[in-house]
Amino acid sequence: MAEQDSEGCAAARPLLTDLYQATMALGYWRAGRAHDLAEFELFFRHCPFGGAFALAAGLRDCVRFLRTFHLRDADVQFLASVLPPDTDPAFFEHLRAIDCSGVTVRALPEGSLAFPGVPLLQVSGPLLVVQLLETPLLCLVSYASLIATNAARLRLIAGPEKRLLEMGLRRAQGPDGGLTASTYSYLGGFDGSSNVLAGQLRGVPVAGTLAHSFVTSFSGTEVPPDPMLAPAAGQGPRVDLATLVEAWLERVCAHLGLGVQEPHRGERAAFVAYALAFPRAFQGLLDTYSVRRSGLPNFLAVALALGELGYQAVGVRLDSGDLLQQAQEIRGLFRTTAAQFQVPWLKSVPIAVSNNIDEEELARLAQELVSVGGQPRMKLTEDPEKQTLPGSKAAFRLLGPDGALLLDVLQLAEEPPPRAGQELRVWPRGAQESRTVRPAQVETLLQLWVRQGQLCEPLPSLAESRAFAQLCLSRLSPDHRRLEQPAPYQVALSEKLQALLHRLSAGTP
Repeated sequence: MAEQDSEGCAAARPLLTDLYQATMALGYWRAGRAHDLAEFELFFRHCPFGGAFALAAGLRDCVRFLRTFHLRDADVQFLASVLPPDTDPAFFEHLRAIDCSGVTVRALPEGSLAFPGVPLLQVSGPLLVVQLLETPLLCLVSYASLIATNAARLRLIAGPEKRLLEMGLRRAQGPDGGLTASTYSYLGGFDGSSNVLAGQLRGVPVAGTLAHSFVTSFSGTEVPPDPMLAPAAGQGPRVDLATLVEAWLERVCAHLGLGVQEPHRGERAAFVAYALAFPRAFQGLLDTYSVRRSGLPNFLAVALALGELGYQAVGVRLDSGDLLQQAQEIRGLFRTTAAQFQVPWLKSVPIAVSNNIDEEELARLAQELVSVGGQPRMKLTEDPEKQTLPGSKAAFRLLGPDGALLLDVLQLAEEPPPRAGQELRVWPRGAQESRTVRPAQVETLLQLWVRQGQLCEPLPSLAESRAFAQLCLSRLSPDHRRLEQPAPYQVALSEKLQALLHRLSAGTP
């Protein structure tokens, strides 16, 4: 992992770029254009997961990267080994001297709603430098935004009350990928992560549970060094928890119609050990052996024994099988057991489910170069979708009197911004005709974060960006928020930008 300095910035990391970016940098240098002022934008053409929105994320990582960016000797030496052997040594001396002191960044705040064609990030500065930055910034923004958007969609399915935890570190694409996924799952709406590093470095709330390996490590013959547990109130004699559990097991099995020998001894011993370590946070993983005949009665025996001492279990987890059916059955058994033994709190013990929960299962359970030297640039292609919008642009979000989102409008940076209450003629992307709109409110989307390499204002904390993301999602209409066949959100061009696009497409200067 990248080392952190006193300001939370990652120490300079090895060069992160594509070789073709380095070869283009050499081309610019040879042509005498290394210091030409250029601007590029990071945007997407289609919303991920078949939806109508995305969440912008990764800005903090981009700023951290830019503030420490420079090429180390090892980076330059490696580039020298893969570029043509007759490359002028002066080029490598130029690389050793570059940094981001001439770079300016405008971007959507983290957690903002983002739509196709609207830049998530605008980066301007010396052509050679911004060319080298294109790949790492795309990498940092794209993955973070994808993770945050996925998390937001899952949160919309689960609703505001359900607790969602990210526990994917063991399956992540390496430690950097795991840290990013944990961080931006939280930004997108999850409640926390099992990833301790995400808690340590990014302030993500951490939460965990026991795993199958803990349960299977017990055979039932183990003797804890200290099996005694004091009552929660701190008064009264300490009690042998294992003995109390065995007494409760007989009563639980009789209630469930099971033989007392059916629940697995090792599983019960594991639950007792966990309860001794975490009496105020006891939870059971029910499906190591058999949910109905072992996991559930063993959990109930331990939970009721703890309840007798004044503690309340915090939940159970299911990790295999038909999660919905099992959860419904367990909830019903919790209710009947609560009534049988007069323990009302047992009725509402949380039931968590895991095991590759995707949108369907959860629903079932509840960059492109745009300007060089001040001249607009545009990629012309036979595929209209891959045509880029020319020129340095500004972006605005237009809202109605009730605060509802009307559309986003892109215009050239030199144009005056739209004004609330003023009629505006725009060209929706893909439409053959313009339309007129009169916004009640206008929001500027792209904010200035870095000017000439210096941070302009403090970045919001991760928790603040998370809250902002939920606020943005709440403003999205149900038609745009729904996850299947959503209505596309409208992005439009100003008349002046539309005219420039038409002129360049026709080959007119």
